[in-house]
Amino acid sequence: MKDEPSGMHNKSIRVLALEPYWGGSHRAFISSWSQQSRHQWTVLQLPASKWKWRMRHAAITFADDVNRRRRGGEDWDLIFCSDMLNLAEFLGLAGSSVRCLPTIAYFHENQLTYPVRCEKERDMHFPMTNITSCLAATEVWFNSDYHRRSFFQAIPNFLKRMPDFQPLDAVDRINDKSCIIPQGINPIRRNAVRRPGPPRILWVARWEHDKNPDDLFAALKHLKQAGHEFRLNVIGEQFSEIPAVFEWARSYFAEEIERWGYQPSREEYEQALIDSDLVVSTANHEFFGVSVVEAISAGAYPVLPHRLSYPELLGSQDDGAHARFFYDGTTNDLSERLAELVSQQAAGVLWGEGGKNLERSISRFYWDRMLPALDDNLLRLATGRGSDRRRH
Repeated sequence: MKDEPSGMHNKSIRVLALEPYWGGSHRAFISSWSQQSRHQWTVLQLPASKWKWRMRHAAITFADDVNRRRRGGEDWDLIFCSDMLNLAEFLGLAGSSVRCLPTIAYFHENQLTYPVRCEKERDMHFPMTNITSCLAATEVWFNSDYHRRSFFQAIPNFLKRMPDFQPLDAVDRINDKSCIIPQGINPIRRNAVRRPGPPRILWVARWEHDKNPDDLFAALKHLKQAGHEFRLNVIGEQFSEIPAVFEWARSYFAEEIERWGYQPSREEYEQALIDSDLVVSTANHEFFGVSVVEAISAGAYPVLPHRLSYPELLGSQDDGAHARFFYDGTTNDLSERLAELVSQQAAGVLWGEGGKNLERSISRFYWDRMLPALDDNLLRLATGRGSDRRRH
């Protein structure tokens, strides 16, 4: 990488951020980055609901707003958007002064490999929107290497299902301008003194089928039947359709539950993480896993399936240094692992020497470490200084 001219690292640009789904990791990423960035941000957002409608109308809504702002004298150097925006449509509807700006499309998820309960229910319009947005963007950023690889692997089969004019070179065209930029977090610090009580197990995921709550509660049922004492913090975002297993679990684990349901404030969310000893995932789908990283930063011991983005998060996909934090993905192995860890926590010997190494692994996601390079990436693209993208 060439040395930047003197003063480049202090230079500020104007960023136009377009977020059609202002919630969850989408909101956290742009909100945290823009608040700490050295650049000037204009953040336009739409409510985090009706995601299909957001993907269909956001380009029109944002283009109208941006064109009004341009007539009022506002101007920008770069456009940053998430995968929920049809970027090609937006650029086609925006004025020429906006259309010529460099663009970054950030992929928190994609609609081609995002799991659906029945594949026949997948609306093919949305995967094609994602592919078209990638082709229209100057650069495409994915939140994990697992995400990028799975997306690229799925594109050819998807396009071959189309009747004709299949752009099978799309993978190469997108790959040439893609990179891995993980989600940043503000670490949550735990007090030195643990609150008294039995070991506390945390679930911090959306209450949906792709997070596989059935396996979680099946493993916890074995744990309870074996006579282990524990407490539960089952939190996470809920939507209109909640898997039926949650209703059963709330009754069955009534004596173990300390927290149940979505935490209404950031303070309560962070306290739930701080109070927990173990954070468990049974997910069948995870493109990154920001809540798991936050829970680890708060001092929770991770118990994760060895799949998806999780090995990448802990930096253990090659050297196996963090093998103790994974199970094989089955309910039996999870229940056995939980029994072992709950006993260790009750005896005060849960962590051993593993905590410091794990902290070093996840600290690369802390905003104070990520921010300078992220801001430099925006400046590089806005000023046309060549391709110095970080590839992981």
